Amino acid sequence: MIALKLDSKLSGNATVSLHDLSSVLFHKPDMRIVGVVELAPVERAIPAPGEDKDPTVKVAIKAIEIGRGEQEHHLRQAMDALYRHRTATGTIDDELRPQLSQRTVELTGGVLDAVEAARLRTVCEQWGQYIDNITRGKMTGPQALDELRIIRKGLAAAIEWSV
Repeated sequence: MIALKLDSKLSGNATVSLHDLSSVLFHKPDMRIVGVVELAPVERAIPAPGEDKDPTVKVAIKAIEIGRGEQEHHLRQAMDALYRHRTATGTIDDELRPQLSQRTVELTGGVLDAVEAARLRTVCEQWGQYIDNITRGKMTGPQALDELRIIRKGLAAAIEWSV
């Protein structure tokens, strides 16, 4: 696994954006702020052969914008949506319909775009795993065509069964 480190130096844009908040953050240590951040890799370290270390990448905050007032609420909603999408899980049933895990269903709260995003992720993840499994071995041309037809049928079923 690649270890992640955060560079403590801020770029000029990030410093300017956070400058107004430094006093408030100093006087209210339990305060939380929400923002949109842009990260960029600034350093990579690859261990020498034989070393018992993980490779590392250091990222720096290149830009950040902080939500103020009602913007904070919208940014938190965006964070929730991104989290739901990133953690969505499920499977594909015998009729090739995507079935979301109970946890994912609970996280979506029945919101249509959240449900559809979770279904899309589930479909892509499941068919991606299927492709990984079938491409591990050698196939003839006709076998590969049969597998592609199965995948196409599964993707068509996912579209048909979407909400």
